[in-house]
Amino acid sequence: MQLIPVIDLMAGQVVRGVRGERSAYRPIRSSLCESSAPLALAPRLLERAASDTLYIADLDALTGGALQFDIVAALLERLPAVQVWLDGGFRDAAAIDALRLRLGARADRVTPIVASESLPDADTARRCLDAHREHCILSLDRRHGSLLDVAGCHAHPEWWPQRVIVMTLDRVGADTGPDLDTLRRVRALRPDVQLIGAGGIRDAADLDRAGEAGAQAWLVASALHDGRLAAQHGSA
Repeated sequence: MQLIPVIDLMAGQVVRGVRGERSAYRPIRSSLCESSAPLALAPRLLERAASDTLYIADLDALTGGALQFDIVAALLERLPAVQVWLDGGFRDAAAIDALRLRLGARADRVTPIVASESLPDADTARRCLDAHREHCILSLDRRHGSLLDVAGCHAHPEWWPQRVIVMTLDRVGADTGPDLDTLRRVRALRPDVQLIGAGGIRDAADLDRAGEAGAQAWLVASALHDGRLAAQHGSA
């Protein structure tokens, strides 16, 4: 099981995500580092997870603000061997095209996350996923049992790219365990795609259960910050 460490980025700081209630997020308090600065925390998270991939959720962009591009660029410079998965609230193919143009030569190190919660309608979703199928990851988002998906991505597995995140926001930072029932349902729809889980991992036992349910990787933050998971638990 591959661990993908996550930083939730808000107003230039890493915050602790809990149940997707973004207005209540506060700067992280981590066993890894006294600072909540992304440049200080990201290397420690990657080391603890033994990962070469960092997931960045830009909460400013996800809530309608500007992408914190300077911080993303600084992390790419500071961590030259690391791949970044970036959830920047991308609403269409043009937004991803603009990001890749702005990144220039660094674009190959950044994988855009196309989140179902951010897509406005079915036509836009289909065109976005078609245009960026080779280098994007689709995030199928849900919260409190409801789909965050006005565009209908859950209902159209034929649109999906090769990698899909199963994101249950109310499990994030909640210490309630992963949503494996949803993971299994998604797997049944497209058994050929690589599934990445998100939310709820508490310890190594949860990771083992997630692997048995079909996950090939999992996005993790709280369990790394709190010292409940480390590199030996994330090895394949």
